[in-house]
Amino acid sequence: MASGDVAIGEVGSTGVATAISQGMDVELFWILEDIASAEALVARNGSGVNSIADLKGKKIATPFVSTSHFQLLYALSKAGIKASDAQILNMRPPEIAAAWGRGDIDATFIWDPVLSTVKKTGKVLTTSGAICKEGACTFDGLIVTRKFAKENPDFMVALVKALAKSDADYRGNPKAWTGDAAKVAAVAKWSGGKPEDVSDAMALYGFPSLSDQASPAWLGGGANGAAAKALTQQANFLKEQGRLQSVAPDFSKSVTTEWVTRAMK
Repeated sequence: MASGDVAIGEVGSTGVATAISQGMDVELFWILEDIASAEALVARNGSGVNSIADLKGKKIATPFVSTSHFQLLYALSKAGIKASDAQILNMRPPEIAAAWGRGDIDATFIWDPVLSTVKKTGKVLTTSGAICKEGACTFDGLIVTRKFAKENPDFMVALVKALAKSDADYRGNPKAWTGDAAKVAAVAKWSGGKPEDVSDAMALYGFPSLSDQASPAWLGGGANGAAAKALTQQANFLKEQGRLQSVAPDFSKSVTTEWVTRAMK
């Protein structure tokens, strides 16, 4: 979204919070997916970690300033563990996979394709979805510049309808969807995963319907809506991490149900 030529971008919720806080004139108009079980905190077998409380003093790897990092710190806090009470290491996914294989780390909060790998020799302590229920949600979303949306209303409605149809097709019959070789190949290419892992990986996400998108469970509800609340939390987290100088005063002004509502008509 940094380029002046890009009008629509797919961004994780920490990235959305950053864009809005930095004054970009964009709106969140679609929740691509509820991360649900697609990001998880996993402890390595043999590490002596059987609960989040056991992570005190342990080495935990996650990519810093990501949705996983945000939820890791939230989960530790809920368990009474300060960030300084554990060794939290900033690693990219391939580095996490290598460190896990060597036994250099005790736990990781990560997503696929690394998540599939570490779960084979580890124990899931919690998931993004479980932490969401405790009050800290994350998601991947689509943002659009207000100028582009205003100038291209028919395109925006058509895009949202296409997204909703694709999600509905998947929700209605996931096995048929993931049995389509072309669709599976496209997802594998986009995600960097293996085609044989696509079906299981997709099952970990939630794909909100049009009515869910418009409700306070996601884009609706103004400042009390889940998306606006999540962006506020994550912007404050990014500021604490020194990645943001200031936080937008009202994220609900940058969350819109307009295109979802129009697509429902």
